[in-house]
Amino acid sequence: MNAAVASAPSPVAAAAAAGSPSARIALLGTGTVGRAVLARLAAWEAAPDAAPPAALSLVHVANSRTGFRPDSAAGAVARAARTVAAGAAPSLDELPSRLGDDGVRIVLDATASDAVAERHAEWLARGLHVVTACKLGQGTSLARWRAIGRAQSAGATRYGDSATVGAGLPVLHAIRALRAGGDRIHAVAGVLSGSLAWLFHHYDGLRPFSGFVRQAREAGYTEPDPREDLSGEDVRRKLLILARSAGVALEAEAVAVDSLVPPALAALAPDAVDAALPQIDAPLRERYAAAWKRGEKLRFIARLEDGRARVGLEALAADHPLAGGTDNRVAIWSDRYRAQPLVIQGPGAGAGVTAAAMLDDALAIVAGARRG
Repeated sequence: MNAAVASAPSPVAAAAAAGSPSARIALLGTGTVGRAVLARLAAWEAAPDAAPPAALSLVHVANSRTGFRPDSAAGAVARAARTVAAGAAPSLDELPSRLGDDGVRIVLDATASDAVAERHAEWLARGLHVVTACKLGQGTSLARWRAIGRAQSAGATRYGDSATVGAGLPVLHAIRALRAGGDRIHAVAGVLSGSLAWLFHHYDGLRPFSGFVRQAREAGYTEPDPREDLSGEDVRRKLLILARSAGVALEAEAVAVDSLVPPALAALAPDAVDAALPQIDAPLRERYAAAWKRGEKLRFIARLEDGRARVGLEALAADHPLAGGTDNRVAIWSDRYRAQPLVIQGPGAGAGVTAAAMLDDALAIVAGARRG
């Protein structure tokens, strides 16, 4: 991703306490999540009395093609949220200079870019905090995950990852808090994909599953190429982040994935996928019918147990805690929650909740700097 444009800072929270450290923030990515971040910042700017007790100054907004140009005048963020300005596209190498040389500086990564995720550790080591909704930082290779951990120590910086799993549900916080209190995590299981939760909640075994996939894609519930959801790759990354947070340092290849995408469909070019989606209908109809006869429901589940991880479609009892609705649900078994798991449930998808989680992490970083 080539970053594009920067200019003078725009105060977002006019009601910030006097003397509180402010943060200069750079937003990378202006898709659905990035635009939701801008909308939330603009709402704070328009109603400063309701803004959080911290100052966030938007100094840089970019995507891979164009950029916004916030300025220092009132309403700058609102204008940035709706105005695309063409301009030179500085590379990611220039991002630190765009944020300045000192103070609290935060990169908000709302992209799905591996090139951006590859820079997370470098930015952390250089004194930039990183807040991300992108799972490619901590949910791919173990080496990259470890590099991010080392960089936080070297740069005395923080990595905000609440939005990477469950769109901000306090799943990572709960796992880390349990471990910090001396608890041991024995198992984790959950519905970690909002798009797959929606699909299998609505699928009735009568109408083609491919029709539900098209409906979900048109509503923005899946990626433009729905194979990214149906393959289980997104869920695998989330499970890796959970497993590593739970103290199980798995390599990506250690997660067994039962993809819903047949090999012939996986091999197609993106523009040929829609016409070939019916390839998934017959296998899923058979699995649905078998589960229905037993009074069970199909759900796409991620599991970590005894150091082993797997992702795939399961038939669950109708009253199983992971079987209902379209929410994300995560069950955690530990020393403390051995017989009955801790269950965390809530909306696990949506640009609004994801953006809120990212900005919550940014505000926590500012609050930490104020305490320090």
